[in-house]
Amino acid sequence: MLLEALGSVLLGLALSWAAARHLPDRLPARRVVFTTGPAGALFGAYVTHAALGPGHFLATLLGAVAIGAVLLSLLIRPSTRRLRRAFPF
Repeated sequence: MLLEALGSVLLGLALSWAAARHLPDRLPARRVVFTTGPAGALFGAYVTHAALGPGHFLATLLGAVAIGAVLLSLLIRPSTRRLRRAFPF
């Protein structure tokens, strides 16, 4: 369980770094991004471990990456250009 937690935090940091590097203008402050990634991955590891039980190390890390990526995607703001509406009411 300790290795799953450590691995999920490291994977969350890697996800945060990749998101901050590729989308710097569409994300909030770096502190928020680098906090949300590991926290989301740790929560994902907890949920996956609770659902699958012990003995599923790779599946737990995969669940941690998935939930960490989902939480990071919630931080993305829309691009600066305006979108046109199909029906201008």
